[in-house]
Amino acid sequence: MGKIRAAITAVHAWAPEYRLTNQELSKMVDTSDEWIMQRIGIKERRILKGEGLGSSDLGEMAVKGLLEKTNTSPDEVELMICDTATPDMAFPATDNIISDKVGIKNAF
Repeated sequence: MGKIRAAITAVHAWAPEYRLTNQELSKMVDTSDEWIMQRIGIKERRILKGEGLGSSDLGEMAVKGLLEKTNTSPDEVELMICDTATPDMAFPATDNIISDKVGIKNAF
């Protein structure tokens, strides 16, 4: 058996539309933009809003964008890797849910 080779040929990302700013956050908890910026340097967070939405929905949008960007069919994808600290559920794995949502059937 020859060497198995893999290469990253494209990268794509997707972020939800809603932006939670430090100013908005300071109305919810006792903090300020200055305090947050000095400690962690974050100006805003992207929040996925909607009932029943989760990490797989974020991944679905990113994968759809990547497939479109690279003119790749879901049938051509051989490997799906998803890493998250906030899975939709314990089982099945989030990458399995994303694969199902975008029609990837031949990947491990």
